[in-house]
Amino acid sequence: MPKKSIANFFLLSLIVVISLVSCNQNNSNEEHITYGESKLLADESLYPIVDDEYEIFSNSYKRADIKITYLPEQDVIAHLLDDSASVAILSRQLTKEEAKYFEDKNIIIRNTKFAVDGVALVTGKSNPDSLITITDLKDVFTGKSQKTRTFVFDNPKSSTVAYLMQLTGVKEFPKNVYALKTNKEVIKYVNKNPNSVGIVSVAWMKRPTPDIASEVKNLKFLSVKTNEGTYEKPSQSNLKLNNYPLIRDLYLINCQGKAGLGTGFASFLASEMGQRIILKSGLAPDSLPSRQLQFRN
Repeated sequence: MPKKSIANFFLLSLIVVISLVSCNQNNSNEEHITYGESKLLADESLYPIVDDEYEIFSNSYKRADIKITYLPEQDVIAHLLDDSASVAILSRQLTKEEAKYFEDKNIIIRNTKFAVDGVALVTGKSNPDSLITITDLKDVFTGKSQKTRTFVFDNPKSSTVAYLMQLTGVKEFPKNVYALKTNKEVIKYVNKNPNSVGIVSVAWMKRPTPDIASEVKNLKFLSVKTNEGTYEKPSQSNLKLNNYPLIRDLYLINCQGKAGLGTGFASFLASEMGQRIILKSGLAPDSLPSRQLQFRN
């Protein structure tokens, strides 16, 4: 082969190699369903279960880097609507008004239900009270209750507050209902004041973080009266069978408008592995075959 042809051949080969390397470097920054970088907002009351799921997901997909920020529900919604993030985990779907923001941008919202949680009412094990009715709750939150009980919840902007306000039809709580900042603070408060009632996500009672595990052991669930007249606790079976009156479904809400890590994480949550993590957590999985469920009170 002439020297000039050989030189041209090596030059062409070098260009091809550089192009391939360049393409690989550019693709490494792209977001795919199992790799890349993405932001996710999550309701802070759901931290225990979201953290469990993401730990396994990230160990399974080493190239997936999801930055999770835990915030009260109101703040999560606000960030979704100002384009700070496009994927969120909430205890409800977006309202029609919230969804319109994305519909106006021709973005299809994809909701993936992956678990059933509950709003738990907890008190100290030494408290003789163990039962409560929905009427009792409404009387407490409307200021009509004759009992002098203190109720504490996590945050004025939290999903538990929104849930109970909708349930009771109130817009402002009376003086004996206090807002703290986090579910951890609620658990610690009730631990020190065992006759009070804390309002937390069932997730925090079933899968407490190590720093509050000892405090959780000192607490108990209040049984809530159902429409059938029975009193039920938020056991896994009662959540799954809708026997507990204060349940809420958990969703990953994907407003990316494309197939990215939001799609990948949603698929993982709905997969058999993701559902088994829910089962182990004590919450109720959404789609695991019933023959594989082992409910324990």
